[in-house]
Amino acid sequence: MNDVSGLDQGSKSGWHHRGSDASFWGVMLGALGALVFFLLLLIYSLTTMVDWGVMLETIRSGELLFSIRLTLITASLSTLLAVVFAVPASYAISRAEFPGKRVVDTILDLPIVLSPIALGAALLIFFNTSMGSGIEKNLLHFVFEVPGVVLAQFVVVTALAVRLMKSTFDGISLRYETVARTLGCNRWQVFFKITLPLAKNGLIASAILAWARAAGEFGATVTLAGATRMKTETLPVAIYLSLSSADVEKAVAVILVLVAISLVTLVFLRRVGGKGYPL
Repeated sequence: MNDVSGLDQGSKSGWHHRGSDASFWGVMLGALGALVFFLLLLIYSLTTMVDWGVMLETIRSGELLFSIRLTLITASLSTLLAVVFAVPASYAISRAEFPGKRVVDTILDLPIVLSPIALGAALLIFFNTSMGSGIEKNLLHFVFEVPGVVLAQFVVVTALAVRLMKSTFDGISLRYETVARTLGCNRWQVFFKITLPLAKNGLIASAILAWARAAGEFGATVTLAGATRMKTETLPVAIYLSLSSADVEKAVAVILVLVAISLVTLVFLRRVGGKGYPL
């Protein structure tokens, strides 16, 4: 009787666990499905609003081609600058110990949590100070000019690049660097021959994400560089200009182009990033 009772209890326990697992995964997968469905619904709604004749005409227009070209060029330049600064900065935050490290780490996160419009306004105010005015007069014009687009994108994406690259360096064991140092390598040799090769996939993935964020940047760009057709008109600015003139079909066409670029970027990210994909 005891054996039978034990089997009954075990059977009930097994059914209980299976029921609990089913409800658990039901909730988790249900939330996942709801989010994916919502995003696909947004994309579908765009396709129902667009006139495909207008879409083809917009794609072939000189204004959209200018916007695409400007977006690709400025996003690439700002990402290149961001990587140049983010790689050493993220490594320093990950490996070095120095007074005020937490404060520095917090300051670097400000552009991530701060509104892009606020960042653009801060840049605009900076160029109205004596130092900023001197840069404008003697070096390079940023306000309402294309270099302002690059600078705005750079400020927005550098913090993101630093955060993503730091997570990559954090995931690399210090043991590899320590062994290399004991074998006679100096700091530069360890960094370029050991650390960077190990971090390659993560750094590439971080750079691609930073590029995608730069390509979609709007708030800081429009505040610093303005929204001038055929001058500072990136794809997000083109969407803004189209909506401001009540040209909804053109705005939808530009949005779909930006969605296509974003999807291609994400596919490329997953192919190149591999296990180093940081998100």
